[in-house]
Amino acid sequence: MRVVLGVAVFFCAAVLLRAETSVEIDLQEQRAYLLENGRPVLASPISSGRYGHLTETGSFKVIEKERNHYSSIYGKIVDASGRTVVADADVDMKVPSGCRFVPAPMPYFMRFHGSDGMHAGYLPGYPASHGCVRMPEQYAVAFFNAVSVGTPVRVFGRTPVSRYYSGQPQRGFPQRRPFGPFMGPGYPPPPPPMWWR
Repeated sequence: MRVVLGVAVFFCAAVLLRAETSVEIDLQEQRAYLLENGRPVLASPISSGRYGHLTETGSFKVIEKERNHYSSIYGKIVDASGRTVVADADVDMKVPSGCRFVPAPMPYFMRFHGSDGMHAGYLPGYPASHGCVRMPEQYAVAFFNAVSVGTPVRVFGRTPVSRYYSGQPQRGFPQRRPFGPFMGPGYPPPPPPMWWR
């Protein structure tokens, strides 16, 4: 009886100590948060879907992880010398003779809904993707290493209109802190860059 009770207590303690990881994506603030047991442990700036390609809101789960993912829809068209002919191309575009379509790289891809996922990519300072959630590479690596298939992802908020609608960064708006609200004097500094790799 004591052995059974000891095993039950150990099992319950192990379950309670296991961290519950989740992700929250705030479209209004253009931030993604990695949470452990409901507490934010990392905040990343993002670039979500632009108008016409908005990132879907709702509650999802990570359904796929792929370290070296390439888009099956979007990319660019380059000539024989590798020079970009069309920067924002899709697979349905007619490719001129002597050119080829090059799929967009999406490293550290974490799919959570349809073709939408989080991945490393360029952040121009406003929503600019085709629906995915881009983040700086060091944050994408950290999120990729922390989440598993099945990790909950909640996407909420409205894509900003006034600041970002033109597709160009607007002057005169307050600049955000580069590391988000959970990186500052009251919080420990992030690990050194080698930790992310």
